[in-house]
Amino acid sequence: MNRSPLHTLNDELGARFVDFGGWEMPVQYSSVLTEHRAVRSSAGVFDVSHLGRFELTGKGAHAAVRRLLCNDIDRAEPGGCQYTMALNEDGGIIDDLIVWWWESGRFWVMPNAANHDRVMAMFAEQPGSRVEDVQRSTVFLAVQGPAAPEAIETILGENPRRLRCLDLDWEGVSVAVAGTGYTGEAGAEICAPQDVGEKLMREFVDVGLVPAGLGARNTLRLESGFPLWGEDIDETTSPLEADLGFAVSMDHDFVGREALVSQEANGVSKRLGGFVLDGRGIPRHGHIITTSGGSTGKVTSGNLSPMLEKGVGLAYMTPPASDGDRVEVSIRGRSIPGHMVRPPFHKS
Repeated sequence: MNRSPLHTLNDELGARFVDFGGWEMPVQYSSVLTEHRAVRSSAGVFDVSHLGRFELTGKGAHAAVRRLLCNDIDRAEPGGCQYTMALNEDGGIIDDLIVWWWESGRFWVMPNAANHDRVMAMFAEQPGSRVEDVQRSTVFLAVQGPAAPEAIETILGENPRRLRCLDLDWEGVSVAVAGTGYTGEAGAEICAPQDVGEKLMREFVDVGLVPAGLGARNTLRLESGFPLWGEDIDETTSPLEADLGFAVSMDHDFVGREALVSQEANGVSKRLGGFVLDGRGIPRHGHIITTSGGSTGKVTSGNLSPMLEKGVGLAYMTPPASDGDRVEVSIRGRSIPGHMVRPPFHKS
């Protein structure tokens, strides 16, 4: 099993570990609830070194990004980051990912951990494209929360604006930083060489950031309404069905475009929507949900919102449901009432 370069430090900080996609990673240090609330109220630091990342260069790099991804990188600019997806010919989501655009002909592509090798191979096959795996030579930290920007500026000297990337000199080495994250809070993701990674994480802990594990990262992303690949989205669901149309640009040619054109013309039969329970209960993957408007579906992600102290979840509803529709979720033989709501749940 793979281990983060920060495994020894994580163990020292009291981490409990879990197998996550073939990586032994911290699921929590103190408790998921404590870490979740720390990120919402102040700031936390996550070791997310399991996540995919590779550099894409060459004369064909720009064309490859436009061809293989459904958002149009030309909507951004060098120094910018973009959320996007790689699709199959049927419009299904092979992966959702972030692209960091450094300069002409040079990008970093950041897939999900489970899809790193597959996505990197897709780009390697494109004419004029060269890929270099960055995952094995670096550590990856996510520093998230209202107090995160100040902490990043204190330690690194500069904090990137949202969806911007910077190459900073720290301790005499190059550290890549981007204003991105998966929690719905301010902050950045930081990629640093392995030999300085432990010192960098220690500095964030020393200035008061709470070490946070994948358990809190999951409840934070769900509370913010962010889909998880393999749970809420996969190759059987399209961006339009997943309510991710904002990350699709139909103005350029990309793999899967024809399927999405057809869905736009004919409408989708199902759509991912959010719900909050009014009664007591915790929704889980696979629970049946029905609405007052006649829609039915299954929960894809569900949990207790630490900020609302209510059950929240995502579900594909057929036909698509409307915000405000009353719902019933079947949990252990009981029907728990609630209502459809557009995330982020904790701000709804």
